[in-house]
Amino acid sequence: MSRLRVLAPARPAALRPGALIVVLTALTLAAASCTSASTALGSGKNSGANQARVSTVIARKVCHQPAPSSTPVRGSARQAAKAAAPPPAAVIRVDQVGYPAAAPKLAEIMAASRQGGGPRWVLVRAGTCAIAASGVARRDLGSWSKRYSWVWAVRFSVIRATGRYRIGLAGDPSVTSPWFEIAPARQVYARPLANALSFYRNERDGPDFISSPLRAAPGDLNDTRAMTYRTPRVNDNGDFKGSLARYATGITINASGGWFDAGDNLHFVDTTSYAVAIMLQGIASFPGQTGAAAPANFTSEARFGLDFLQRMWNERTKTLYYQVGTGEANNHYFGDHDIWRLPQADDHYKGSNPRYVYIRHPPVFRAGPPGSPISPNLAGRLTADFALCYRVYRTTDPAYAARCLQSAETVYSLAGTHWKGHLLTAAPYDFYPETTWRDDMMLGATELSLALHAAGGPGNLPAGLPVRSAATYLRAAAVWASDWVHGSSALSDTLNLYNVSALADYELDLAIGSQHVSGLPITQAALLGNLRAQLEKAIGIASHDPFGFGFAWDQWDTTTHGAGLSVMANSYDALTGRPVFAAWAQRWLDDILGANAWGVSLIVGDGTIFPDCMQHQIANLAGSHDGQPPVLAGATVEGPNSFAATGTVPNMRPCVANGPGDVPYSAFSGQHAIFADNVQSYSTVEPAIDLTALTPLAFAWQDNAAGPAKRMSRVP
Repeated sequence: MSRLRVLAPARPAALRPGALIVVLTALTLAAASCTSASTALGSGKNSGANQARVSTVIARKVCHQPAPSSTPVRGSARQAAKAAAPPPAAVIRVDQVGYPAAAPKLAEIMAASRQGGGPRWVLVRAGTCAIAASGVARRDLGSWSKRYSWVWAVRFSVIRATGRYRIGLAGDPSVTSPWFEIAPARQVYARPLANALSFYRNERDGPDFISSPLRAAPGDLNDTRAMTYRTPRVNDNGDFKGSLARYATGITINASGGWFDAGDNLHFVDTTSYAVAIMLQGIASFPGQTGAAAPANFTSEARFGLDFLQRMWNERTKTLYYQVGTGEANNHYFGDHDIWRLPQADDHYKGSNPRYVYIRHPPVFRAGPPGSPISPNLAGRLTADFALCYRVYRTTDPAYAARCLQSAETVYSLAGTHWKGHLLTAAPYDFYPETTWRDDMMLGATELSLALHAAGGPGNLPAGLPVRSAATYLRAAAVWASDWVHGSSALSDTLNLYNVSALADYELDLAIGSQHVSGLPITQAALLGNLRAQLEKAIGIASHDPFGFGFAWDQWDTTTHGAGLSVMANSYDALTGRPVFAAWAQRWLDDILGANAWGVSLIVGDGTIFPDCMQHQIANLAGSHDGQPPVLAGATVEGPNSFAATGTVPNMRPCVANGPGDVPYSAFSGQHAIFADNVQSYSTVEPAIDLTALTPLAFAWQDNAAGPAKRMSRVP
């Protein structure tokens, strides 16, 4: 049969080669330029923008324009493109979630013509339609595409009053931005944090699912007694020959639960361990934003992820299982990516038809024999997960925390640090082609050190723990850090699934500062230098983009890289106690929340224009296709890429959406990057648990810009 590979593609994550590494002086100037404010009418101040009085008549016209929204397409994408509206001469891009009152505020006007010395703009407030600010956008940020050769900066940082606002063109009041909020950071990011939590709850598999408008019943209950198999040899498409090979002893395990990895029904320790580590680090660092007392309480959700990892790791036999389900199969058997359904259909899918046996009974793949070395990327992240588990739950559930800590030490001791060949991530490896592991080991050792240190002394640790000295793991972390900082991968990427060095730098800096262990092969200054160098490289990339994005738009995982860069910028500032990168932290969040060429927020439900047609089975079959509830709120999608994928499977509901005014998103393509809101396009609109992991952490950082570090001062 003809088979289409629709979901879970390989997602290599490398920065654009040859990016300029800028010196700190130039970096500081660039950041400062982002904070320059516009003229607030009636304030009596001129902060550098050109005053351009706008009549109240024009302001009311801007105020009363219909709110821009995406446009569902009727018919095929090709038919829709032919009938679509022509591209507008100008559009306005803003952060659709909003701007913290004290943060720099930058919007962009994309224009097809120069418009004299720059377009006149006006900022109006909802309700009263009062003019909050106006000016002439005189700074051209550069060309985006042949169609939009000018991108003009609109700065309005002096506006701090809480309210809803929009920007319009004085020369054409029909050109307006979506409405957005200016408010204290906690108010701005309250809903995005709640949406991120909602995403993970809707991604739950197994008996502990949570009922919602998108989820009517639990799925994959057969996983409670799942058969284990040898990892098959696969071809370039991920197909294997014949049937899967069971182990001779016919071992079954409880592999239930876990989050659906992406738009499919698969489960990977690789991505789950990453998502759990980020979630737990956020809880430990920002209890007021994501902890037990926060409105968006992630503690139960993090434990749900931990429970799955504990089932995939057998502490007694020292055996790791790394995957539940198979995306691909062959011409005789169906894999997860060959069908389109809701998860509750799996347990009895197609009755007893043998071709669907791996749908009804997803195979579980073992990483290796009991007690064998564990791929160091997985070992490092699992160690971090279980060590963070101890820190987060040791007072509320000491027994559970103790089991976690024991597993952390066991897994760390089994790390295969002389690993040869591909790292273990998924079957097939091309789904997640990770190539580095020292960053994971640095993070794991650091979190173990912090966990043992948090106990307050060896006497307070669980009985039977092989290593009881925090300094032992701190020294190991410092060795991994030194290897990383002086290795070839140090600047190969920024914070995301494939590179956790920035998070490890931050945590290790805090650990060194609190434990005062002498003779370490790495210093806090060197850790900061590595973090700064990654950020400087991102700013070098941003210098070639009118939207200032620190990652090339034409690559995989653009959205999560933006969130990661924002986290990194705030982490650096917290450690140094100076707002060196604060403006960049805000701008990179702006980029993924609507201030981009396509004018789309890349997180569902955050803002007013976001993907309606994700490649996600639950969202496609049980959700709306027009942005109205129910939507998979909080889902972070791949984002712009170099191509829009195509391909369907039976039962997939057609769904394509254009931008506001029925303008195809393709009209805004530029710099080799495109965006398509089409259920077929896994390359742009498939969400995933690893892609979403960094967004709540980024929001928590912005909500509490000073962070939990020892050496810090609040960003003004």
